[in-house]
Amino acid sequence: MRTVWNIAKREFTSNFLSPLAYVVICLSLVLLGIFFFMVWGGGFWQADRATMAQMFQWMPRGLAFVVVPVVTMRLLAEEKRSGTLEMLITLPVKDHEVILGKFLGAWGLVLVLIAATALFPIFMFWWPWNLGALDWRTVGSGYLGLVLFSAAAVSIGLLLSALTESQVIAFFLTWATLLVFTFWGLAADTFSNQVMRDVAAYVSFDARLAPFARGMINTRDLVFFVSICFGCLMTSFWALERRKWA
Repeated sequence: MRTVWNIAKREFTSNFLSPLAYVVICLSLVLLGIFFFMVWGGGFWQADRATMAQMFQWMPRGLAFVVVPVVTMRLLAEEKRSGTLEMLITLPVKDHEVILGKFLGAWGLVLVLIAATALFPIFMFWWPWNLGALDWRTVGSGYLGLVLFSAAAVSIGLLLSALTESQVIAFFLTWATLLVFTFWGLAADTFSNQVMRDVAAYVSFDARLAPFARGMINTRDLVFFVSICFGCLMTSFWALERRKWA
C-alpha cells in the first residue's frame, strides 16, 4: 500500500503545482452558487424552505460534465503520449498499484471540491446566517451519494483515459459517457419497449442519486456505484496489462 499511497500523493499534489486544481475548485463553486441561488426553480430563495435538495441536484451534473472529465483525461493518456507510462511500468511497481494510485489521486481532488461545497450549508444554516432548521441527516446522506457517485465517475474517466493516448479524446469520451449515464433515466419514458425503459431507469445516475438527496440510503444504490467503480478499475488494470505485453 505504500507504493499506492506514493503514486496517489504524487498525482494529487501535481494538480496543485499548476492552476488546474485552483481553477476547477473555484470555478465549480462559483457556478454551483449561481445555479443554486439564481437558476433552479427561480433560485433557492423561491423554494421558501430550508433544504439543500437543489444543490444535490446540480452538483452531480457539474462533476460529470466539467470536473471529472478535466481531472481524469490526463491520468493515463498523457502518460502514454509522453512515454512516461512505459518507464513507470518497467519499475518495480505492480500494474494494480499504478491504477489504484492514479484513481485515488484523482478522486482525492474531486473529494476536496465536494468537501468545499459543505461551506454552503454551514454558512447558511449554522454560522453566520442561520437561516433555519436544516435536516443535517439528509445533508449527510446527500454527501454520501456524491462521494459514491464521484468514485464511479472517476473510475469511468480513468478507464477511458487508459484506452486512448489523447487527452482531448479521453475528455470527450468521459463527458459523453457520463452524459448518457446521467440522463438515460429522463429518456426512459420515450422507449416503447418495457425492458429498455427498465434498463434506462436502472443505470441512470440521476435516479440512483435521488434517494440520497431525500435522506434515503438504499443498499442497492450503494452496490450499484461500488460495482461500477470496481468494474472500471479492473478493466483499466487489464487495459494496462495488455499494453504491457503488446
